[in-house]
Amino acid sequence: MSEHRRKMPPQQPPTGGRAAARRAAQQPVGRRSATAHEAGTGAPAASYGPPSSAGEERPYGGRAEARRAAQRGSRRKGAETGPGGPGGSGGGRRGGGGGGRGSGPGRGSGGPPPGKKRVIDYPRYGKYGWRRWMPSWKLVTGTFLFFAASLMGAAAFAYSQVEIPDEAKTATSQNNIYYWSDKTRMVATGSGTNRQIVPIAQIPTSMQNAVISAENKTFRDDSGVDPMGIARAVWNMAKGGETQGGSTITQQYVKNNRLDDQSQTVTRKVKELFISMKVGNEVEKPDIMAGYLNTSYYGRGAYGIQAAARAYFNKDAKDLDPSQSALLAAVLKGATYYDPAGYPEIDSEATAQKNTERATKRWKWILDEMEKDGHLTAAERAKYTTFPKVAKPGQNANLGGQIGYLVRTANANIKTQFGISVQDLERGGYEIFTTFDKNKVAKLEKSVQKIIDKHIDPKKRPEDDTHVQFGGASVDTATGKIVALYGGADATKHFSNNADATGAMVGSTFKPFVLAAAMKYGVRDPKLGSVQDESSRTLVDPDKSRYSGKNGLVVRKYNGDTWVNEKGEQWKQTNDEFHDYGNISLREAMIHSANSPYVQLGMDIGISTVRQTAEEAGLLESSLVQGEVPSFSLGISSPSAIRMAGAYSTFANGGKQNDPYSVESVKKEGVVIKQHEAATKQPFTPAIASQVTDVLHDVVEKGTGTKARIPGRDVAGKTGTTDANMSAWFVGYTAQLATAIDMYRYDDDDTKKDRKFEDMYGTGAQPKIHGSSFPSRIWQDYMSQAVEGMPLVKFPEPMDIENSEPVFGGGATSQTPTPTATPTPTESTMPTTTPPATATTTPPATRTPKPGKTTCDIWDWDCNNPGNPGGNTGQPTTTPPTTGTPTPTGTATDDSGGNGNGRPGGGVWVP
Repeated sequence: MSEHRRKMPPQQPPTGGRAAARRAAQQPVGRRSATAHEAGTGAPAASYGPPSSAGEERPYGGRAEARRAAQRGSRRKGAETGPGGPGGSGGGRRGGGGGGRGSGPGRGSGGPPPGKKRVIDYPRYGKYGWRRWMPSWKLVTGTFLFFAASLMGAAAFAYSQVEIPDEAKTATSQNNIYYWSDKTRMVATGSGTNRQIVPIAQIPTSMQNAVISAENKTFRDDSGVDPMGIARAVWNMAKGGETQGGSTITQQYVKNNRLDDQSQTVTRKVKELFISMKVGNEVEKPDIMAGYLNTSYYGRGAYGIQAAARAYFNKDAKDLDPSQSALLAAVLKGATYYDPAGYPEIDSEATAQKNTERATKRWKWILDEMEKDGHLTAAERAKYTTFPKVAKPGQNANLGGQIGYLVRTANANIKTQFGISVQDLERGGYEIFTTFDKNKVAKLEKSVQKIIDKHIDPKKRPEDDTHVQFGGASVDTATGKIVALYGGADATKHFSNNADATGAMVGSTFKPFVLAAAMKYGVRDPKLGSVQDESSRTLVDPDKSRYSGKNGLVVRKYNGDTWVNEKGEQWKQTNDEFHDYGNISLREAMIHSANSPYVQLGMDIGISTVRQTAEEAGLLESSLVQGEVPSFSLGISSPSAIRMAGAYSTFANGGKQNDPYSVESVKKEGVVIKQHEAATKQPFTPAIASQVTDVLHDVVEKGTGTKARIPGRDVAGKTGTTDANMSAWFVGYTAQLATAIDMYRYDDDDTKKDRKFEDMYGTGAQPKIHGSSFPSRIWQDYMSQAVEGMPLVKFPEPMDIENSEPVFGGGATSQTPTPTATPTPTESTMPTTTPPATATTTPPATRTPKPGKTTCDIWDWDCNNPGNPGGNTGQPTTTPPTTGTPTPTGTATDDSGGNGNGRPGGGVWVP
């Protein structure tokens, strides 16, 4: 150990001033003095104990001076360095120039941060690391109190500024103005006059209690605001969830009075909160109740309880009984889904039947709640077990004839296309520019009325001509614009829109979608079973591919197995009038509307694929029958006339699909707020579209649709008649316009239960109604006028389907008999029940006749092809026979459309 470490340096007298402070700063601060060794200097340790402990005097300035000196030293960029101890030169733990624990610089600048302590101490003065950024409890408390006071001040100011609503001034509605396609005014609708404020004395207690039991049981005691309900609503809207309304009657009353602002926003909710608070504090409960019931919307254009009582029960509000009051309280939940009359044109789930079921359930629940809440005695509740009778919806006098159907169609389009609700429309203030052509609408109505006046006479033939309905729609093929429709005799008398979904099956007008599916997707290879993919399919050509047109054909799966239903019963498909067409091309099958080929073709393609193709053409999934039944291909589904015209437009438009629409734009306060935007798709190639069009052109030129010919114009179309003669259709198009006409019998009195479609045997003094009869005649009469003046446009020449090959399915083989002359089209008489005789021929030696026979019928699939029944045979392997196709017993104008012997799809169940 060196000498200077053993000897104590001479005692230095304590001195003051800066030098003493610096020396003091170098001494550790603690309960005891640091030794010279610990201090890391050559000076002896300074003793701060009593003088008797070491005989030393206390340094001048003491601890306080040392602490101040240390603080002054920390303001320097680095502490002065000294000889240092083992830890290196200069500085203590918080000193700057070095560290006591290691060589080199220390842990950073020593001491607290510079500057003075601020009023808002953040970042915190004198703290280090994470503590410097952790707010103190004083800061947190102060901040909370500041914001709470600010919010209270803002709330108090907002509360002082809001006004109590006056329903007489604010709860009003305006007219909607509808325009024709040429921008001329069609009609003005609105419910501004269908409203009358009545005092609380004229509102029965039962009505008040019904809404209290249904919506706000604490109404008579609460403050008018449900903070939790408001918080839930604001939170859901803020995070983009489902919008919610006020949960109390007071809040709903305030909302009803703010018709000028019905946006589902946080700002509006906050405004309503303050108004509701003021109303709850300053308005008496009876006045709030009267205001709520006088401003609520009950459907049918009725604002207020008085208008609602008139609309639903044809009586004044003061005369409502508890049962009727309960129903009106149920309707307040949403007239679209609780008005027993229904709104099927708005939503397929809002039919009269479904609405009545919903309304009945809620009506009963409200009465039960009224009893539970003490508003009804058990004896009074027991009186009301039958759902109250509701009047039919009244109509604006301006909405008679076809106008009402046009307005309903436009309103439905506005809801689905633009998202404007029925209630918003009822409040009015919109200018609605439709696609409807005034002249075409009048011509379509006139064409229908001409047939009705000439052929339909309910007085003369009450059993056959009652409840006859017609519907129709006309669509621009290039855009999807609905230019005309026929919804029924009068919108104020016949409420249902026959141009919309009616439930009437479309029959053989569905077959073009089966043909399109065969050309787009092809038929499946029977040899591959379930492992095949799209590359294994064979595309079908309407002329090269042939199927059996045999009457009573056993329908098979694509792999040749006999198709059976869940009961194990097979299906034998019949043709209309029991015609046998033999081995027939798909074009000829379409021309004569033979059922057997298209049923088997659908099975070979796959029913799900056919359904997909129909949807791609423009039909709605909801209108198509689900399941894998063979008769699906014969049109057992029930799309609307609007959608059928739109789907056929896809073929007329070169395979491009546009959804049909009826509203071009919507204005409010002179500003366009909604505009139609085209969303064109291309589900089919121009080649497929041209082939379908060419086949349907032949249907009109030489098949079941000859009555639809328009001299000088190319026309394509298809007839359709359903099983048991329940409905008849004709759907067709020129290059510019597609139109669908339907006819059926159905009682439109929705108050009757168990209504069903009635057959049309004898209707219009006709033995049977085909699509080729009245529907075709209406179509031709209307279209001849509608296309007058339009350019003469020819259909495109049919293009080859890429990679298509001959297909022989459903019992057909490659033998193509020479057909006999096509029979001259004549009017169909009563249906025959005896199938024509089937021609026979001597088969090649390779064929095996059935037991007891020496020859095979050329159309007998089981005889000719015992190894692959019902499937696709591929290339021909036998020599064509020389005999011809049997001549059908009927005429070319007879339309099968899936009609047979009264069974679904025109077939026969065989156990």
